[in-house]
Amino acid sequence: MASGLVSRSLSRVREIVANATGRRSEPTEKQLERVRRQLHECAENRGGEVSTRLRAARLADTYLKLDEAGRLAFLRMIALEFGPDPKRVAKAHDAYQAAVGTERQWDAEANLRAAMRSSRIRILTQFNAIPQGVKFLVDLRSDLLRFLEHDKELKALDRELEARLTAWFDVGFLELSRVTWNSPAALLEKIVKYEAVHEIRSWRDLKNRLGSDRRCYAFFHPRMPLEPLIFVEVALLDDLADNVQKLLDENAPANDVARATTAIFYSISATQAGLRGVSFGNFLLKRVVDDLQRDFPQLTTFATLSPIPGLVRWATKNPDEVLALFAEADWERLAAAGIEGPESAGLKAVLGGSTDWTHDAALSAALRAPLLKATATYLLQAKRDMQPLDSVARFHLGNGARVERLNWLADASDKGLAQSWGVMVNYLYDPDRIVDNVEAFAGEGRIDAAPGVKRLTRR
Repeated sequence: MASGLVSRSLSRVREIVANATGRRSEPTEKQLERVRRQLHECAENRGGEVSTRLRAARLADTYLKLDEAGRLAFLRMIALEFGPDPKRVAKAHDAYQAAVGTERQWDAEANLRAAMRSSRIRILTQFNAIPQGVKFLVDLRSDLLRFLEHDKELKALDRELEARLTAWFDVGFLELSRVTWNSPAALLEKIVKYEAVHEIRSWRDLKNRLGSDRRCYAFFHPRMPLEPLIFVEVALLDDLADNVQKLLDENAPANDVARATTAIFYSISATQAGLRGVSFGNFLLKRVVDDLQRDFPQLTTFATLSPIPGLVRWATKNPDEVLALFAEADWERLAAAGIEGPESAGLKAVLGGSTDWTHDAALSAALRAPLLKATATYLLQAKRDMQPLDSVARFHLGNGARVERLNWLADASDKGLAQSWGVMVNYLYDPDRIVDNVEAFAGEGRIDAAPGVKRLTRR
């Protein structure tokens, strides 16, 4: 029986690794048996606390030394061989059904719950107890999510690990800290590494983002003290920001924070791939707003300057819908700028994310109105299952923000032009509307937007 399991596991690992990497590699039967023996020792929880930790540490070390194929085999073994015993579950379920309405019902319910608890949970919990165990599990899930794309049999393990991580990373356990230029160098290096929205190009760039008119806050887990889980960069201004290059200009003078009325969240970066599905970004913003209001009571406006990462991708897939937004006056202006009709190769290149048009002032001016209409339509109307297609929009609208303003050529970097024609959006967090917006968005998929943005969607 064990030999058959090993053979089937090796065959499946060989197939998945070949599909994912193009290379054929697999652990030996001897290696798999050694891993299986270690996993059983952990699942059976033999010995005292010290023995348990040593065993879990040894197993974690084994995992870290494995190559891709070995790690996949390790995870498949946990997923497929350490789940609940179907016979025990069936027996406990029958006993529960027979006990319903009697004084034995509650004991039978407890027995059913115990029968459905898999050994996978015991193994994962033991990893959590070792030094660096929390980080180990976060990284292990990162591997798991990569393998899951090609191997759906890992889904059960992923559900259980996500549930454990959600409990262990409950917002009540997290610590909000401000990151400054005087923070440990190791932490500053992590901020540079994990910045996902606007690349930090140098130490000077980082120092500018941590200047007197800026703030950077991060959530930390007490077991991962120098590993930011998510961080937000904030600019203190006297109005809504409409251009990220100006915002990040290292040579611009610092704003007078005493006169600041507006806090602009211009970059939010989640750092741990293994925590996908574990949500604490909304709590981060709420905590940051509280902290800022305490230090700067004159602040009245809290908003973002956000990218629109899915815009060009949507336009490329839906060219007819985008072109239908172009009015006769738009076509006339485009013709004067050298774009002759919807079949023009130049227009197709623009819609596909080309950056050449930005060097032509007349063409840029002609494109402004129709592309802003396309942007508004994408943000307010392009949905799947009542949710906006755009990931950044889902995050902010789900937290009660309003689509306040679209900003033309607000991000002229190659990345900004390629993903959204350089358009960025201000999401406004109005304390008087947040609760109503959250309920309307969650219940009906309704999006709050400023009148100026709504008008852009009218044909």
